[in-house]
Amino acid sequence: AAGGDGGAGPAAPGRARVFATVVDTFLEKLVAAGSYQRFANCYRCFYSLQPQMTRSIYDQFISQLQSSIKEEIEDVKNEGNLEELLNSLDKIVEEAKDREEPAWRPSGIPEEDVRSALVPYLLKQRSYLRKVLREKEEENRRVAESVLAGRDRIVELQQLIQARKQAWQ
Repeated sequence: AAGGDGGAGPAAPGRARVFATVVDTFLEKLVAAGSYQRFANCYRCFYSLQPQMTRSIYDQFISQLQSSIKEEIEDVKNEGNLEELLNSLDKIVEEAKDREEPAWRPSGIPEEDVRSALVPYLLKQRSYLRKVLREKEEENRRVAESVLAGRDRIVELQQLIQARKQAWQ
């Protein structure tokens, strides 16, 4: 039930290795809790008649219990892809060590969390829309000046036409 050290370096074992160590420690404590003395006390009559047989049954029971627990844990690890997930968690933690800004954490108040996520986006959108508005207003101003210049030119041409018409008559 052991994995690699997860690439966390020699100083800190990977989470997969820590998990394997925790499982092994759990099994040791389980065996210690179910000591032979306790087992023999539970089956005192049988122990007094057949002490060697009681010891043999106890050893088989403990051995079978340990292997069953290890198999179950391996099944859980395999089904949940636990070792790969723990290793990827190690990589994420390692990459995050070089970050200077603190990671985002929810405050526990959904309204504030949503606001903190949306406000920067909305401010960015507002800034973009203001820029587009300024560009459109500038474009409209240029078009309006062009229209006014065109009207002035039309008035000049009408006056010129009127003056030539009168001169011709």
